[in-house]
Amino acid sequence: MRLVVVTGMSGAGKTQALKMLEDMGYYCVDNLPIPLVDKFTELSFSSGDIQQVALGIDARSGEDLPMLKDVLKQWKGKGIFYQVLFLDASDEVLIKRYKETRRIHPLSGSGRIEKGIETERERLAFLKQSADVIIDTSQLLTRELKQELERIFVEDQNYRNLYITVLSFGFKYGIPRDADLVFDVRFLPNPYYVEELRRRTGEEAPVQEYVKQGGTAEIFLDKLSDMLDFLIPNYISEGKNQLVIGIGCTGGRHRSVTVATALYQRLCRYKEYGVKIAHRDMGKG
Repeated sequence: MRLVVVTGMSGAGKTQALKMLEDMGYYCVDNLPIPLVDKFTELSFSSGDIQQVALGIDARSGEDLPMLKDVLKQWKGKGIFYQVLFLDASDEVLIKRYKETRRIHPLSGSGRIEKGIETERERLAFLKQSADVIIDTSQLLTRELKQELERIFVEDQNYRNLYITVLSFGFKYGIPRDADLVFDVRFLPNPYYVEELRRRTGEEAPVQEYVKQGGTAEIFLDKLSDMLDFLIPNYISEGKNQLVIGIGCTGGRHRSVTVATALYQRLCRYKEYGVKIAHRDMGKG
């Protein structure tokens, strides 16, 4: 039997993950009292009908939550194979999600959301440290989360412990607040000053050819790729699971989109991590 403990920060997508796993054939139970977890698992193992189980456990367990540490230790002693899936997101994203849904954080009460998130991180620290899979949903779409869960818990593929977002943007609209690395490509030829290219985007071949004329863009991409080949393994070894690479030009329509698209294509050759691309400002102006 396959046993998955689904946990993580409130607002990071745990409920969605459980629903997705249920659609994939897992028998899912959410917020089971900690004193009942071991007994439930024992009964599930003895049943010939249940082959895959996902248990949703989080800070709602209250004062009983630390007991889960002993339960996990007992499972290891009994030789029970289990995996811990921890869903996380940045504090900024969690706050935004709570404000958009107008929900109350389970640990904030009548206080500030930030305080509830801080308290929750402290309570769940031991689970994150023991997690087999940590998925940061800050930049993930619902379908992308589903794809990751299918790969890991259905297709048994290796977990991609880093998810990279290549993000094009325009400096005149501000630098993305969530960018880890930012590169300025305003030194490249600007299609904005060519009448027939002005309204087109860096996703189109004529614009890409203009930006790449002279070979400077390719040289930049070669050097950037070399640097990322060095940085990414080190980020992974330090436990980083989300990397946002910002590529900026003036308006975010031509040069940044061209370079971001080319970089995305290069990064997609690697299977050790997930890659996605987004164009924040391409449709503006």
